[in-house]
Amino acid sequence: MELRARGPCSLDIGCPVSPISEQVMISFQVFYEGRVQGVGFRFTVRHIAKGFDVTGWVRNLPDGRVELQVTGDENEVRAFLDQVAQSELHSLIRKQTENKLNEPVAARSFEIRYD
Repeated sequence: MELRARGPCSLDIGCPVSPISEQVMISFQVFYEGRVQGVGFRFTVRHIAKGFDVTGWVRNLPDGRVELQVTGDENEVRAFLDQVAQSELHSLIRKQTENKLNEPVAARSFEIRYD
């Protein structure tokens, strides 16, 4: 059997999944309203983020909301935000507002900010 290069596959034996998957990077700013301060919200979000390939930060705001900014592959970011919404934090969130950002979030990991 002769093996030769063809398309994105390196061998002429068929490729069930393309080895080249295009990653679409996205960034979101999310505001959480409800009983989201003084209940471990930021620490839980940071813990959830450790299970995903995302960078960003979460912080308390003076008006009682929590702000989260996150960057990563579109699938990872959406899965991360879904996990936050479906976690034990769900009962504390009254309202969640998402805004797509044009620039990536300046962060090396996912952290809690105190500013």
